[in-house]
Amino acid sequence: MGTAVAELRPETFADAISTGVVLVDFWAPWCGPCRMQAPILDAVAGEVSGRVKVAKVDVDQNEQAARRFQVDSIPTLVLLRDGAEVRRFVGVQPRETLVSAIETALSGN
Repeated sequence: MGTAVAELRPETFADAISTGVVLVDFWAPWCGPCRMQAPILDAVAGEVSGRVKVAKVDVDQNEQAARRFQVDSIPTLVLLRDGAEVRRFVGVQPRETLVSAIETALSGN
């Protein structure tokens, strides 16, 4: 894949989500469904490269971000535009669903 999914840490989180369209995957290494989501997220990142940031947040290492977005179960994927949540997905999501939501967010809807 040409584009890596960024791993956001507490000190980089706020800046990374502040502008543009960003898809954030809240996950943990011990979570089986999260590991299933990872290659799908990589494919999405490759497809939207240059237009959207795709990032992951380990909920065990960044509890503050998980609390801020009220993440109760993982994987939870939050689609943001200029720092504001526009869509949320809980559980493993197919590539097509995520790309469609991203395209909608990019169009301003």
